[in-house]
Amino acid sequence: MQIPRQAFHAMSGALLSVVLALGPGARASEPGHEHGHHGMRGAVEQITLVDGQKWPTEESLRQGMAAIGAAFDEHHARIHAGTETAAQYEALAATIEREVKSIVANCHLPAAADANLHFVLADLQHGAELMRGTATGRTPHDGAALVHGALLAYGKSFDDPAAAAADHRPR
Repeated sequence: MQIPRQAFHAMSGALLSVVLALGPGARASEPGHEHGHHGMRGAVEQITLVDGQKWPTEESLRQGMAAIGAAFDEHHARIHAGTETAAQYEALAATIEREVKSIVANCHLPAAADANLHFVLADLQHGAELMRGTATGRTPHDGAALVHGALLAYGKSFDDPAAAAADHRPR
């Protein structure tokens, strides 16, 4: 069955809204990455691969994810050391939100890849929201951990050589 592009994008936006509404919580990217977020899970844990094959990407997605990764890497040492200021978290959150909006507006993937990408985008968006420090019971650091996990999951689940190479991010 082929879905018209306009209907598909409407469904993709609806999926992202549903995933965000479920409140994926923060995630400590993977076992061994200790940020004190035991028991919290991200939407990226729902990503599925078919026969272990990474999902395809396209240029606007790769550019947006590279921008998010570069911004995160610039802040990561301060976040990990606990010295990131509220203004720095805000700047990082704004960059992430801008890039996520651009990805949603410009990225055109096959339906199954798009559905799995929305788990990454949901964690990026939720992480950015948490970085603003307005969520009860969650900290900006929780948001950073969620973003970190989303970046790592993207590199492992999507065919983006630059993201796979960036998997050197400290855990």
